Amino acid sequence: MELRVLKYFLAVARHRNITRAAEELHLTQPTLSRQLQDLEEELGTPLFTREKRRMELTEAGLFLKARAEEMTAIETKTLDQFAHLEDFIAGDVYLGCGETQAVRLVVQALTPLGRAYPQIHFHFVSGNDEQTFDALQKGVLDFGLLCQQTPPADFVYRQVPFDDEWGLYLRRDHPLAQKQAIAPQDLYEEQLILSRQLLRDHVFAHWLGKDPEELDIRATYNLVYNAAFLAEQRLGLLLSFKGLVPIEGPEHPDLTFRPFAPAFSSHNYLIWKKEQVFSRAAAIVRARIEEAFGHMTDEVYALQA
Repeated sequence: MELRVLKYFLAVARHRNITRAAEELHLTQPTLSRQLQDLEEELGTPLFTREKRRMELTEAGLFLKARAEEMTAIETKTLDQFAHLEDFIAGDVYLGCGETQAVRLVVQALTPLGRAYPQIHFHFVSGNDEQTFDALQKGVLDFGLLCQQTPPADFVYRQVPFDDEWGLYLRRDHPLAQKQAIAPQDLYEEQLILSRQLLRDHVFAHWLGKDPEELDIRATYNLVYNAAFLAEQRLGLLLSFKGLVPIEGPEHPDLTFRPFAPAFSSHNYLIWKKEQVFSRAAAIVRARIEEAFGHMTDEVYALQA
């Protein structure tokens, strides 16, 4: 399986049409069709369902598309690193982030590099902890920002001085909105919206006093932006971090936030693989992370507004 053929496959998947993909690739249509046919024969399964003017990915095609995108991203990143080996310091640095206000501190720490090295380009990739771990292992990301209770095993980490406070987003007219804080028992009989990551969090289960799977979970999410609309439409009460849903502006005026009691929060860690081979650009970023956060202990300071 060649990267060249995978790029042909991705072009067809993008256009869903052989003719338009062939035009983009500067190939004849028969040549491109033959390359796809050879790829399907090599893999032993159809990758597209073919209609008169449109091609749709099969389940196998969707799987290959995800893998092909990862492989071509790694190729692009590798070529970029080699292109700048003997040059001035330049290149792309990829950082995976969950939804957390700790990103503000990371950006503040990296801003001087942007001014000192204008040819270093930063790419922030949103995703939950599981997606970030996976991308780091595959080499798609250089660094990850994780929000969790304990430092990750098998990674180098530096703690960011900000804790995210968990709580409940709910409509202002809901009875629980009359309370100043939400106790675990308040959640037992409610319909809830929570992150898939929280379902597997043993610290949350300890705080809750029962298995989260026993709750009435109406929906799950991996990024909170869409989940806020569910809470707004009375489809459940949303468990998330304080400050992530804009409840003071016009976007979600019917929602409010209540913290948990006892308080429940998560730490933030910048991580990278052990024995990671960094490009010069990424090595400079790592040095800046060490300078900004390398002194951190378990003590965590509040983020200044």
